[in-house]
Amino acid sequence: MLQLNINNETSKLRAVVLGIATSNGPTPELQNCYDPKSREHVLNGTYPKEQDMIEEMEAVAAVFKKYGITVFRPKVIKNYNQIFSRDIAFVIEDKLIKANILPDREKEYIAIEHVTNQINPKNIIELPKDCHIEGGDVMPWNDYIFVGTYSGEDYPNFITARTNQKAVLALQELFPHKKVKSFELRKHNIDPKENALHLDCCFQPIGKNKAILHKNGFLIEEEYHWLVQYFGEENIFEITKQEMYDMNSNIFSISEDVIISEKNFTRLNSWLRNQGFIVEEVPYSEIAKQEGLLRCSTLPLIRE
Repeated sequence: MLQLNINNETSKLRAVVLGIATSNGPTPELQNCYDPKSREHVLNGTYPKEQDMIEEMEAVAAVFKKYGITVFRPKVIKNYNQIFSRDIAFVIEDKLIKANILPDREKEYIAIEHVTNQINPKNIIELPKDCHIEGGDVMPWNDYIFVGTYSGEDYPNFITARTNQKAVLALQELFPHKKVKSFELRKHNIDPKENALHLDCCFQPIGKNKAILHKNGFLIEEEYHWLVQYFGEENIFEITKQEMYDMNSNIFSISEDVIISEKNFTRLNSWLRNQGFIVEEVPYSEIAKQEGLLRCSTLPLIRE
């Protein structure tokens, strides 16, 4: 049996589900794109090729192997995008919460049955259907659970709005001893530079007390300032609109000292090294074209 344990984003990683790019399917039709960035690359003829994405994911698998981390991969479904395992479920403490994702993506969860079968069924939670939630919006951070959301009345008009207020309340009920803090995110169906698809597209805690932030990803300035105050200005790396577009906040911590990052994030990576982090650089710019990066394609199961 897997003894799930996740209390934050940066404790030493022991086991993880890493998505898979094999048999990823053809370039999607424009009307089937779930986010503005994929849409942009379909229009430009620059949508990523399967072989390139497989190579990028294998580079991440190699880093996990180097650090002795147990890695599970989804079972391959023919012609199906299974890269972003963070979207399908997430772990808080010893509970795996199944995400209520876009209905077209239900098969992705079934493809990790060989993992969920190793978890005590009473620790697998399925929220009511009206609780919309995806793992990219959920960040356990010790006493807190940070959640990205969108509560505008036009919520149904945004394919980019993935987590609603009902889900925020459901998390508070599931974890009454934690402080669930939600943040309203900026949404846009067409312009990827004005869209924070998930909370991890504009914010991520790293190390013990530091964070990567992008101010424009937050709809309500006070909520952004709350984070600045919480982490302390001197501990924050503020990314530009272009860096947010390139997914600089979507790196992945395998411990408080070691971070996997995209090799082209030169400004971020040198800042991280100056702060004392070990940065494991991998190529991931092709996968980034689908508006997801390293955090999006990993589902941590056990941290120390």
